[in-house]
Amino acid sequence: MTGVALALLAAIGFGVDDFVGGIASRRVAAIRVVLVSYPIAMVLLGVLAAVIGGPISAGAVIWGSLGGIAQACGVWWLYAALGAGPISVVSPVTAVLTATVPVAIGIAMGERPGALAAAGIALAMVAVVLVSREATDEDVTPHRFTTTVALLTIGSGVTFGLNFALIHQAPVESRLWPLLFARMSATMLVIIVAAASRNLRVPSGKSLRLALTLPVLDASANVAMLLALHASLLSLASVLISLYPVATVVLAVAVLRERVTRWQALGMILAAVSVSMIAAT
Repeated sequence: MTGVALALLAAIGFGVDDFVGGIASRRVAAIRVVLVSYPIAMVLLGVLAAVIGGPISAGAVIWGSLGGIAQACGVWWLYAALGAGPISVVSPVTAVLTATVPVAIGIAMGERPGALAAAGIALAMVAVVLVSREATDEDVTPHRFTTTVALLTIGSGVTFGLNFALIHQAPVESRLWPLLFARMSATMLVIIVAAASRNLRVPSGKSLRLALTLPVLDASANVAMLLALHASLLSLASVLISLYPVATVVLAVAVLRERVTRWQALGMILAAVSVSMIAAT
């Protein structure tokens, strides 16, 4: 039960984080938002890791750094997708893909979630098709689920899934150190990409204020994620964490007044059911 609780806590943190990051990215380039949040989150995670202690092993450095690169790509692409497309579509589709990738990796590593999980994965693919239909909100700027948004969404889901699998491999005895190395590698990648795209500058105004709220959400969600992955099977913890769109969509409906069609609503229900089926194993 501890692993389940931690996974759901991580899901809430990531869901709120994605909503805030997506709104900030509607005003400036997504990479500029991450350019603010990642370095601050790195400092927070460094302080936590030092206080909690544990050995700094090669596994912590390698798996943490690889996971950080995957997560950086995932967050960057997700914020871009959320900034350009409808939040109530992008977030659930990303979650389904995020759940599917680590389940497949877990099976390849010897985990056997059973027939129910296989049925859940198939159901998730149906949910992807249904939920990908266009949604609208009351924002003056149209946010359509275009081909570009779809590619960003798919890329984000796959890399997030890889991040779960990579962090899952980090040694338990290293405690929070893998998260520090993950954020260090991610921050370096973000700075390089920002410089190459001529976005090496922080946002201003409301986007900056929103970006400054992300580090605490980011650090908290990542700590809960690491603990959940170490306390449960990869296939179990990852699909529970992928429930994060529940928080994102609730905020999108309440704050942005986003509207979804009946087919999209059915798709989101099927997505939730599929994740539950996978987690039930």
